[in-house]
Amino acid sequence: QVQLVESGGGLVQPGGSLRLSCTVSGFHFDYMAIGWFRQAPGKEREGISCIDNIDGSTYYEDSVKGRFTISSDIAKNTVYLQMDSLKPEDSGVYICAADDAPNYKIIQAMCHTNPSGSWGRGTQVTVSS
Repeated sequence: QVQLVESGGGLVQPGGSLRLSCTVSGFHFDYMAIGWFRQAPGKEREGISCIDNIDGSTYYEDSVKGRFTISSDIAKNTVYLQMDSLKPEDSGVYICAADDAPNYKIIQAMCHTNPSGSWGRGTQVTVSS
């Protein structure tokens, strides 16, 4: 059974930075695609960034391009989301999901769907002055 644990959320001022971590256990990490999704109050859950651990391809939602960076440490079974130049509209619960990478022809498909794999419980990010 795949398990995912997120950490790194918190309260930060606009313009600040946070680094989220998603540690995965229970399956071959290097065979997985991992995605970060955001759930904001009153809004649908949206895919923010996804990474394919087989070929290293990445995807970013337009509003975070140039500010967020996703990376994967195979040795630590962990995916990171470095978030810089944070804005109040980045606030929400950030949840990571894992699925078999071959399920997606291109990695952006994972961020645009509701992955049927495993999900973490999420970590709260609040950007406010």
